[in-house]
Amino acid sequence: MFDLPRRLVSEGLGTALLVATVVGSGIMATSLTHDVGLALLGNTMATGAILVVLITILGPVSGAHFNPAVSLVFAILRSLPKRDFLCYVLAQVAGGAIGTIAAHLMFDLPFVQLSTKVRTGGAQWFSEGVATFGLVAVILAGNRFEQKAVPWLVGLYITAAYWFTASTSFANPAVAFARSLTDTFSGIRPVDLPGFWIAEIAGAVAALFFFTWLLQPGASSTLSPEAKL
Repeated sequence: MFDLPRRLVSEGLGTALLVATVVGSGIMATSLTHDVGLALLGNTMATGAILVVLITILGPVSGAHFNPAVSLVFAILRSLPKRDFLCYVLAQVAGGAIGTIAAHLMFDLPFVQLSTKVRTGGAQWFSEGVATFGLVAVILAGNRFEQKAVPWLVGLYITAAYWFTASTSFANPAVAFARSLTDTFSGIRPVDLPGFWIAEIAGAVAALFFFTWLLQPGASSTLSPEAKL
């Protein structure tokens, strides 16, 4: 296992690059087209692609969580030492903020602009719960059955979830916070964050409990000769 400082740098760097991609591709997309659907498609493809890359190259270092909800799940499972959990979250939040700033600098925007984009309401919160439930499900089942495919599974899931959820699938408290610092295509008002955070954590914990049960082999039963007839 890599030591904690290297793992924290990996988590911070990965979250920064993820957010820079989410925010930067949103800015680029809206500068090239006024078609919201086409802009979202460009944003989606870039996000899914970078997730495959980041999880592949940084997964061996830190686990490539880039997400406090995912780190919470692994802390509960004791795959992530509880003493390291808070450090992971701080690294992810700091990395996300740096990613937003980097995207702004690349497009000659102010360092930070608090978002004014409204994302609130029951449908949005439920969407975030579903999105995070699915993300954690993909990670847990992928690790159980096809670990080498996890980068692709996560990238493809998020690509799909951009389109089947009303919230466009943040599924990540650190990324949600970072997106509150940009008043561009991917932004979210800071006041709307608590609803997203609660839904994301609830979705992650629900997936943990459900898939802990689902992925455990049940007691096998042997049919009697009579039952087989």
